Amino acid sequence: MTNDAVPSTQKIAITDLKPGMYVLSITSKNKSVNVKTEGYIRSQEGIQKMVQAGITHLTIDPNKQKQAEKIDKILPDIDNEPEPSAQEKPTSVSLDQEMKSASTLYDNAKTLQHKILNNLTESRSINISEAKEATDAIVDSIFRNQDALACMSRLRIKDEYLVEHSLNVSILMSIFAKYLKLDRELIEQLALGAFLHDVGKVLIPPEVLHKPGKLTPPEYEIIKSHVTLGMQVLQDCPDLPELVLSVVKQHHERLDGTGYPQQLTEPQISQFGRMIAIVDSYDAMTAERVYKAGMHPIKAFKILMKESPTSYDNELVEQFVNCLGIYPIGTLVKLTSGKLGLISKLNKSKPLQPFVRVFYNTRLNQAIAMEEIDLIHDKHQDQIDCCIKPEEFNINLLRFFKRAFIE
Repeated sequence: MTNDAVPSTQKIAITDLKPGMYVLSITSKNKSVNVKTEGYIRSQEGIQKMVQAGITHLTIDPNKQKQAEKIDKILPDIDNEPEPSAQEKPTSVSLDQEMKSASTLYDNAKTLQHKILNNLTESRSINISEAKEATDAIVDSIFRNQDALACMSRLRIKDEYLVEHSLNVSILMSIFAKYLKLDRELIEQLALGAFLHDVGKVLIPPEVLHKPGKLTPPEYEIIKSHVTLGMQVLQDCPDLPELVLSVVKQHHERLDGTGYPQQLTEPQISQFGRMIAIVDSYDAMTAERVYKAGMHPIKAFKILMKESPTSYDNELVEQFVNCLGIYPIGTLVKLTSGKLGLISKLNKSKPLQPFVRVFYNTRLNQAIAMEEIDLIHDKHQDQIDCCIKPEEFNINLLRFFKRAFIE
């Protein structure tokens, strides 16, 4: 067998780990286990430390395996009690302080997406430095207060799905990676990969890409080619991290091998490929399109859980739901009192009782004074009745959103 036939990644049990293997990531029963970088396993003693730390599985790169005496980049020792990182510290600014900056950042990133897609159709080239600058700014905002951009990702314009979807996936991927306590450099690369994951779609014939009805089998094959088309463009970009390419390449792969373009199976799909599959599917399901209404987050969560572990990584789906909350920030809800509001803050201990910023009374059919309600301590014992859509009450959500969070 040649090296070309060896998969680039392989998931193995800790019992199969041997000195000289190159480890990319780990799976552990112990949430406090921390490995900051990848590298080689030097000794049997190092493997025993992993067993003691509760590590059950690892993702390795078989192509990088070496004789133990030739190892040059050793995997750092397992740390069972890592020091609190900057990522674990409380957010440095309030939601209201960050909202105006996040709104501007979101608009600028959309403008850049339009520019990237237009340039791609004309010259098949992408200015990666501009894209990286935008996604680094997204990550900066998320570390200041992730709820601001989470709110922005909930506002949809039906005619701008391709642009908004890529931007929202970048935001959600960054929030998810931060929740998993990944290194800042990894988060930035994941944000860039997510931002670029669908660039190949602009090279698909518009009559197929925007077809409102059911696609024929040949048309579906054309749609699926967007992954390969995107990779062809990005592989020509100098100094693009391999992780970015991996995110683009694997965002439609599924654990049972039913995905595309390579029909990879569970051992061959990286943790980051599994993450982008979840985030991409969630945003696509909740998006409003000209020919399809977006579904409520709770319904999208149920579909992701139903399709785990065949299509999606079950543990990562659970972590993603915990990360966003049962009612994600920016979700429009109706309370039992008849008031409408936007979820403005999560209550981690009581996920069904978040903070809601109310602005409308459905029983009076009129706007009311803006007020933020903590459903845990609300004296009127108001609770969430259901998620709703703005058109159900003929309200201009964008106008109320700006009043609630920006103005």
